[in-house]
Amino acid sequence: MIEPVFLSLVLFLILIFIVGFWSAGKLRKKSRFLQEYFLGSREIGGFILAMTMVATYGSSSSFLSGAGAAYNEGLGWALLAMTQVATGYFVLMVLGKKFAIMARKYDAVTLVDFLRLRYGSKAITLISAFSIVVFIFAAVTAQWIGGAHLIASITDLNYTSALTIFAVVVIIYVIIGGFRAVVLTDSIQGVIMVGGTLVILIGTIIAGGGVTQIMGDLTAENPNLVTPYGADGSLTAAYVSSFWILVGVGVVALPQVAVRAMSYRNSQAMHRGIIVGTAVVGFIMLGIHLVGVFARPVLPGVEEVDQVMPLIAMEVLPAWLAGVVLAAPLAAIMSTVDSLLLLISSALVKDVYLNYIRPDAEERKVKQMTYIVTSVLGVLAFAAALTPPDLLLELNLFAFGGLQSAFIWPLIFGLYWQHSNKYGALSAMIVGVGSYTLIHNVWPEPFGLHSVVLPVVLSFFAFLVANLLTLKRT
Repeated sequence: MIEPVFLSLVLFLILIFIVGFWSAGKLRKKSRFLQEYFLGSREIGGFILAMTMVATYGSSSSFLSGAGAAYNEGLGWALLAMTQVATGYFVLMVLGKKFAIMARKYDAVTLVDFLRLRYGSKAITLISAFSIVVFIFAAVTAQWIGGAHLIASITDLNYTSALTIFAVVVIIYVIIGGFRAVVLTDSIQGVIMVGGTLVILIGTIIAGGGVTQIMGDLTAENPNLVTPYGADGSLTAAYVSSFWILVGVGVVALPQVAVRAMSYRNSQAMHRGIIVGTAVVGFIMLGIHLVGVFARPVLPGVEEVDQVMPLIAMEVLPAWLAGVVLAAPLAAIMSTVDSLLLLISSALVKDVYLNYIRPDAEERKVKQMTYIVTSVLGVLAFAAALTPPDLLLELNLFAFGGLQSAFIWPLIFGLYWQHSNKYGALSAMIVGVGSYTLIHNVWPEPFGLHSVVLPVVLSFFAFLVANLLTLKRT
């Protein structure tokens, strides 16, 4: 059974390398290295825009830990996951034209670039870059771990060997191809994710004897599995509602998603991206979490719930088809980690090195620094992933919350409030990141809410108060 699965994996990785080398050729032809390497020269079409947003957002936390959490909690977790349906629509409607226009006006290449030019503050730039490095690095580590676990589970390699293969592949094609390689592979991976989700959902339903039989089995085991409240009743209305901030409206502040709203070609591409992206996110999120729930009667007693997806695929599908289907979660992981790597690299090279260390650096030196930084970051993430935590979902959601606490109000007010100033933005970032770090570690789930909610609220008021008190200075 291992051989066909392994062959599918190898073919998938070969395809990724082909795209990377093709993108490297495009990169050599472009006159502006930074615009091409970090933003694809703002030439992204509608379908690719939709698929790169979906693929970047869907990750190991969806395909592995998301399915695993649904396996534990039942249909309540699938309902909670559906708060993500409007993500692509919301991001492009809120940022969309306004962000793209202002980013082009400032000639901004990154989110930090935009904030630096919008507020004119070195402190904001450095805090932004620091937040990206810390929280995105946590997310990269989570994806590294997820990719290694997945490869190990379908090839019989040990964890370290699988992690090495995954890290080498991702680092190479990100370095050689930059943003264009990332978004093109995202598109391929997005299609694989849709197809893989459909196949594994159908296979699981058939193996479970049909939806009616599966629901009966779940009810017999624990009636709470088919309610909105979770297996132990922990999914309260307050907790589920707070997820609208974490995985819904708050996604607008994730740098890896926001940068997509700077990269599209024209308004037609944006509108197409909204329609396609919303439909695809809805289908994938519903399908993959239903797989997790429906797998429970088929594979009872799974203890390592992050492994539910590969286990159910190899249980209910022929070997060759399991290999193709398991390319979906691998695609999700790779498409997320490549975007995150590029994001940290851009924060360090473009936002710190080029702005404050060597503003007069030649393009050759900038290229060299970009390749070195990306490689070092990949190696550091590899080292951090050698001792993985128990549940990837927690690590990934920690990164989400930290980024949203830092960026949501400086970005939104910077776009839509003409009189917003650097004092408000700086206060919001300090209060947001500081309170999130404290609450996450000392008072998780305050008042039954996710730990991101209070920091986002406190950050909002910090922005308003500081901005209004210093309005006459600007």
